[in-house]
Amino acid sequence: MEQLPDAFDDLCEAVSALRTRDDVAAFLRDACTLSELEAICHRLEVARLLDEGGRTYLEIAREVGTSTTTVTRVAHWLNHGEGGYRIVLDRLAERRS
Repeated sequence: MEQLPDAFDDLCEAVSALRTRDDVAAFLRDACTLSELEAICHRLEVARLLDEGGRTYLEIAREVGTSTTTVTRVAHWLNHGEGGYRIVLDRLAERRS
């Protein structure tokens, strides 16, 4: 796996220190461009749709408005990554139930 800069640890600490949804929203809006936020939102939506099953990569790409390359990459990380997508999807499901 690619070596991340030491500042990645600081970023993880900063995000984990945020206490409310509004805190997270403010930080993301300040730290990311609109394009970056849109890309992250697309990736999360792709992960959710992949997890639901029943759609092809092309159908997901069209529904979300992203490329099949993005869908393929998200599928890879969802199934073979560090487990971050799984954590988020499971916690969102818990909050919705």
